[in-house]
Amino acid sequence: MVKLRLKRCGRKQRAIYRIVAIDVRSRREGRDLRKVGFYDPIKKKTYLNVPAILYFLEKGAQPTGTVHDIFKKAELFKELRINQSKKFSNK
Repeated sequence: MVKLRLKRCGRKQRAIYRIVAIDVRSRREGRDLRKVGFYDPIKKKTYLNVPAILYFLEKGAQPTGTVHDIFKKAELFKELRINQSKKFSNK
């Protein structure tokens, strides 16, 4: 199973997190499948690769709690619903 979770980067006391798609059995700093964004809690900045995130969510990837909150703040789930409704209307 694939999860979307945070991977810590940066130096001491200046943490920056990458949002990655990673296998559940991997550790936090383990090898990721794909980098899909980053989150800087100090500067309150986020960058999201929306098409890649939507791809993994449609394939069944589960975001962790913190990543879910980041996506909710970026209104990513609204885009996911729009994409899903387009798929169903095209059939």
